[in-house]
Amino acid sequence: MALLEIQDLRTGYGSLPVLHGISLQIDEGEFGVMLGLNGAGKSTMMMALTGLLHTWSGEIYFDGEPISKLEPSERVARGIALSPEGRRVFPALTVAVNLRLGAWVRRKEPGSFAQSLEAVYELFPRLHERRDQLAGTLSGGEQQMLAVGRAMMARPRLLLIDEASLGLAPKLAKEMFAAIRHISETGITVVMVEQNAGALKLADRAWIMQKGTLVFSGAGDEELRGTDLRAAYLG
Repeated sequence: MALLEIQDLRTGYGSLPVLHGISLQIDEGEFGVMLGLNGAGKSTMMMALTGLLHTWSGEIYFDGEPISKLEPSERVARGIALSPEGRRVFPALTVAVNLRLGAWVRRKEPGSFAQSLEAVYELFPRLHERRDQLAGTLSGGEQQMLAVGRAMMARPRLLLIDEASLGLAPKLAKEMFAAIRHISETGITVVMVEQNAGALKLADRAWIMQKGTLVFSGAGDEELRGTDLRAAYLG
């Protein structure tokens, strides 16, 4: 059964349409990657999934239940967390406090914070080393670790990651993709939007978006074999 299912999703900004009938699904535990160039509508889709942007029509189902009318906080409580484009850490707060804020929705669950923090520090040892450092003084790669780690503190069933490799050197991007794949292997469903086609090597599912529509949907390795498709839409 699909954990996330999107049916004919349409939305945009003001009167400007951006998504023109997106439909896709991903099963629990899978790792999905959506590729597309700037302006394709990838981040708009992420905002719609988290409730930061209202849908115009269509429906989003999470674990079989419609969620399009739920507020962002309700979606987080149900198990959806976002690592946003541009990281958006709280620069004047320490790494540890940034992570604690990510766990706010689980604050009443006994032992939840300690377990989540241990898992994040195990995944990103650098964050443990920097736990008392202000987030604004971290390197770009460390801030990306913090953004993903903060989302993980909510103990999500579905982790949404917007442009994990943005601004990172190739080596750091490869390390970040490997860490995200490890997250997926723990049973968490991951949907990541990217411009870096290297992410496809790790994906169970792949989609390509162009101008607010999906032009490809299939297995990650299937897309890698489609050299003509890659040339047409990724350059």
